Amino acid sequence: MSFISVQFLIFFPAVVLVYFTIPHPYRWIWILVADYFFFMSWNPAYAVLLFLSTVTTWASGILIGRAAAHPDAEHPARKKLWLVFSLVFNLGILFVFKYLNFFSSLTAALFRIFGVETAAMHVNLLLPIGISFYTFQALGYTMDVYRGKIGPEKNFGRYALFVSFFPQLAAGPIERGGEMLPQFREVHFFDYKRAKRGFLVMLWGYFQKMVVADRLGKLVNAVYNNPQKHFGPDVIFATVAFAFQLYCDFSGYSDIALGAAEIMGFRLQRNFDAPYFSESIREFWRRWHITLGTWFRDYLYIPLGGNRCSKLRHCMNLLAVFLVCGLWHGAALSFVAWGALHGLYQIAGLLTRPARLRLQARMHIRQDSVWLRAARVGCTFLLINFAWIFFRARGISDAFVLIRNLFLFARWDGSLLNLGLSLPEFCAALLGIAAVIAVDVLNRDHDLPDRILERKPLSQWTVCTTALILIAIFGVYGPFDTSGKFIYSQF
Repeated sequence: MSFISVQFLIFFPAVVLVYFTIPHPYRWIWILVADYFFFMSWNPAYAVLLFLSTVTTWASGILIGRAAAHPDAEHPARKKLWLVFSLVFNLGILFVFKYLNFFSSLTAALFRIFGVETAAMHVNLLLPIGISFYTFQALGYTMDVYRGKIGPEKNFGRYALFVSFFPQLAAGPIERGGEMLPQFREVHFFDYKRAKRGFLVMLWGYFQKMVVADRLGKLVNAVYNNPQKHFGPDVIFATVAFAFQLYCDFSGYSDIALGAAEIMGFRLQRNFDAPYFSESIREFWRRWHITLGTWFRDYLYIPLGGNRCSKLRHCMNLLAVFLVCGLWHGAALSFVAWGALHGLYQIAGLLTRPARLRLQARMHIRQDSVWLRAARVGCTFLLINFAWIFFRARGISDAFVLIRNLFLFARWDGSLLNLGLSLPEFCAALLGIAAVIAVDVLNRDHDLPDRILERKPLSQWTVCTTALILIAIFGVYGPFDTSGKFIYSQF
C-alpha cells in the first residue's frame, strides 16, 4: 500500500489508535505485525526475503558479539567470518533480484565485442519494494556490531521491527541501529503537541508529492518519454522540472515517514536539508539523501581510505563510491553514468580548489560575498541538472539524444504548453515550486513546524485547513502507476 492511498488513510490511524491503547510491553509486537502487513500489501511473497535478511543479519550480530567477547585468539577471525557471511548473503539476494539481468546483458555485450556470440540470461523477477533500503539498513547494523559501536540486539522481535519499521521501509531514511533500536524500548505516551507536529510534517509531505511532484511528472514524462520530439527549452524546462519533481517526490515521502513516526513517538533522521541551495557538489551530498550519503561515507568511503591517502587514491575513492552509488539507484548504464558524473564533479572540485582560491584572492573577492555564493549555487544547480538527464532518461541512448536536442533551439516549436499541462496547471506547478523554495528558505533559520506550533491555536488550525484544501483541490489523482507511486520506492 502506498502512502498515497485510501488504504493507508485507514491503516495508519488504526495502527496509532491500537498502539496507544494496548500496554507498552506488547506494543512492539503490534507494530511488527503492522510492518509485515504493510509490506505484504505490495507482494506477500517478498516478505520471505525481508525475513531472511532480518534473520541472517540478526544471527550474524549475535555471533559477532560472542566472538568479540571470547578470550581466544582465534575468535577475531570468526568475527570477520560472520561479517562476511552477512555481507555475501544479503548482497547476494540484492544482486539476484536487482542486478543479475543487468550484468548478464553487460557480459554478453562484452563477449560480442570480442566476437563471441552468447545469449544473455534473463530471469523474470519483480524487484521487491524497498530492498536496497532495508538491505543497507540491516548491513549497517551488522557492521556497527562488528566495529563495536553497538552491542548485538538479543531480542529478535525488536530487531525485526528495526529492519521492517513501516514508515521508512519502502524508501528510507536508512536508519542506524544505535539510534533506532533503543527507541523500541521507550515508553511512548500520546502527546497532542507532538501529534500536531507530526501531522503538519505529513501534510507538507503530501503537498510536495501530490500538488508539486505528480503535476511536474506529467510535464517530465511528456519530454523524457519522447526525447526525439523535443528540443531546446522543452528539454531544459523538463529537466529543471524533474529536479523539483524528484526532490518533492522523495522529500515528500521522507516527510510523511518522519511525521507518521513522530505521531507514534519515534524519531527518524532528516533526509533532506534544502539541497538546491548547495554551493558545491560536495555540499549537495551533505544535504541530499543524507542517510544514504552518510552510509556510503561510513561503510565504503572511509574503509577505502577516504581522504587519508595520496591525492590520486583519494580521487579513485571518490569515483568508486559514486559509481557504486549510481549502481545502487538502478541496474542501468544511465545510472552508472549519473554516479560517475557526480564522482568526476567532486574530483574536479578537489583538484581545482587551490587555483580557484588563488584567482579569488587576486580578484579581491571575499569568500562570504553574496554574489560569489549565488554564483556557486547557480553553477552547482546547473551541474546537478545536467546529471539528472542521465538519471531520468529511459536509457543511456535516450540521455545522449536529450543532450543533443538540448542545443537545437531552432527546432523548438515556441511553446511550453505542449508538454502535457494546461495553462492553469502550468501556473500551479510554478507556484508549487515557489512554495517549496520558500519553505526551504524558512526552514534554514528555524524549523517551520515548530514555528507554526508557537502560534495561537486558531493560526495552527488555519494552516492545517489551508493545506488540506490545497491538497484536495490541486492534488493530482489518478492510477497508482502515474500518481501514487514514489520514485525512490523502485530503488
